[in-house]
Amino acid sequence: MAKTSKTTTQPTETTKKKVSKKEVVEVPEETQTPSVPVILKNVEAFSRFSDFDINLFKAGKHYRLFEKFGSHITEFQGVQGVYFAVWAPSAKSVSVIGNFNYWDKSSHHLFVRWDASGIWEGFIPYIGKGETYKFCIETQSNGFIEKMDPYAQHFEIPPRTASVVWDNWYEWTDSDWMAKRHTKNSLASPMSVYEVHVGSWRRKEGNEKLSFVELADQLVNYVKEMGFTHIEFMPVMEHPYEPSWGYQVLGFFAPSSRFGTPQDFMYLVEEFHKNDIGVLLDWVPSHFPGDAHGLYEYDGTHLFEHPDMRRGYHPDWKSYIFNYGRNEVRSFLISNAIYWLERYHADGLRVDAVASMLYLDYSRKHGEWEPNIFGGNHNLEAISLFKELNETVYAQFPDIQIIAEESTSFTGVSRPIYAGGLGFGQKWMMGWMNDTLNYFQKDPMYRRHHQDQLTFSTVYAFTENFMLPLSHDEIVYGKKSLIGKMPGDEWQRFANLRLLFSYMFTHPGTNLIFMGGEFGQTSEWNFEKSLDWWLLDHAPHKGIQNLMKALNNLYKTEPALYEKQFSHEGFEWIDTSDRNNSVVVYARKGNVHKEQLIIILNMTPIPKDNYRIGVPMQGVWTEIFNSDEHHFGGSGKTNKSVIMAEEIAWQGKAYSISLTIPPLGASILKVK
Repeated sequence: MAKTSKTTTQPTETTKKKVSKKEVVEVPEETQTPSVPVILKNVEAFSRFSDFDINLFKAGKHYRLFEKFGSHITEFQGVQGVYFAVWAPSAKSVSVIGNFNYWDKSSHHLFVRWDASGIWEGFIPYIGKGETYKFCIETQSNGFIEKMDPYAQHFEIPPRTASVVWDNWYEWTDSDWMAKRHTKNSLASPMSVYEVHVGSWRRKEGNEKLSFVELADQLVNYVKEMGFTHIEFMPVMEHPYEPSWGYQVLGFFAPSSRFGTPQDFMYLVEEFHKNDIGVLLDWVPSHFPGDAHGLYEYDGTHLFEHPDMRRGYHPDWKSYIFNYGRNEVRSFLISNAIYWLERYHADGLRVDAVASMLYLDYSRKHGEWEPNIFGGNHNLEAISLFKELNETVYAQFPDIQIIAEESTSFTGVSRPIYAGGLGFGQKWMMGWMNDTLNYFQKDPMYRRHHQDQLTFSTVYAFTENFMLPLSHDEIVYGKKSLIGKMPGDEWQRFANLRLLFSYMFTHPGTNLIFMGGEFGQTSEWNFEKSLDWWLLDHAPHKGIQNLMKALNNLYKTEPALYEKQFSHEGFEWIDTSDRNNSVVVYARKGNVHKEQLIIILNMTPIPKDNYRIGVPMQGVWTEIFNSDEHHFGGSGKTNKSVIMAEEIAWQGKAYSISLTIPPLGASILKVK
């Protein structure tokens, strides 16, 4: 733990004063340490800020603040050292403390700029990469607080809290992926996402976490073998409290040191890219924790958080909400998004808790929130930030995806800004997730009364670019695992899960599965231990895993499942009227008419022979997928032979076929 000096020495008048643009500053001898002499000379010479930078920063339009603020290894007047810059407009003084000066706040003072920007900066020679440090800030009440660097690229391993001087240089070798990722991230391409918590996907003996480098050796191969197109990491940014799962971020510009260095994480991303797998990162601009060394009351005032706690405090998470109307904070957040996309080659960001940002009354009772200037409950400043964020990011990175985790019916989340939308690329389809899981938890004998719950999602499926999530939030806090939600005996529970996944992958939209679901993890997710990989020694779990591989392959190789996944032209109900049998039939369509698929779902454990359905064209139909195959743990009620369409009108179609429908199963047909 970093040692903090108890000295009460006050800064000298020389170090406290504002420095004019051309002034040469000598640091008094009494503030120097014998081992590390301070040789600051011309402030303008060592500053990384131009007048243009300052104007952009004040206007909230500087999107590359990571190049200016923080700690930067550099050379000044022929001497190697570190340049420091921090925003603390209400501070009376700011000094850098660390092991190099025995955490003495009187040794190395920064200088406040002459332009009323609130930026303090300075150069300290003879220190470099790996040096631990904090900013010691003297507040207006004459107190001293020790704060982390908001722009630090690396931190000590928690529970230690010091920032670490680092660089993020890396010689990337993923140019092939970067050149073609516009096709991999296209809205007309398949996107099957594997959601992962880094610390608990798999652990070593003794419950020790895998490092980023070890994950590159194990996780990359697994995701590739399973056939997922993308991986989504729950927040990898530095966070002090592990039970937050990473969602209580403090080090917004640093991957967690629990798992290695920044370069180690870059290596992990690069290995995914070399294996044609995209990397999405969870990003949390909605709130931050109130740890004493963090962003809260950074310079003794509400600098990053909104000063009105009706807008600045989150009652659910006991955390603080950014002041989205403050220009410098907006620049901080947008710069952070660009940082991960540029420096870490991320292929997209999944923005967490968007709904909590959009609504002033989110999780607040009457009288606990203040309406906007029009008397409504929308947070106009957050809405403006989202539009600016998406407009800026997509202009620089048109080949990535920004995905909103938004749980309400807010209009136009994934619609273009010029059309009145927020400009996100995709939005999580929370309504589909809730309705579908609710339906599948019902005993099959009662499903006939709830078929509308299954079919309702297609009423609004094309109002947004939806991603279908079965995320971590649904398998914790007593909600049970996915397999634990399924009704019936053991065979029926596994058949139901196979049917759920089959329905998911043939429903319009992209897909996301949380780790463990792909092999039927039986217990709820526990962030403190590994997934139960030993379950794969048992045939039913291995069957679920085989099914997931097959669905990923089907999704990627059948254009009808992805080419028009966000358009009503890519979907057609054929039959939703057979409630007594709980059977639904629908078609998925791509750009080529003859490549469309027919999907038949049987929501009961009763197989159905000689079941007739209407088909859109004549010809020979072949079953290309059946969730009841023995390979998946099913009973084997499949259609092995080809099926000739007959000229018998049925369900509004001129042609029809007769086939076997498996129990609690899905059958997918394609015409030759």
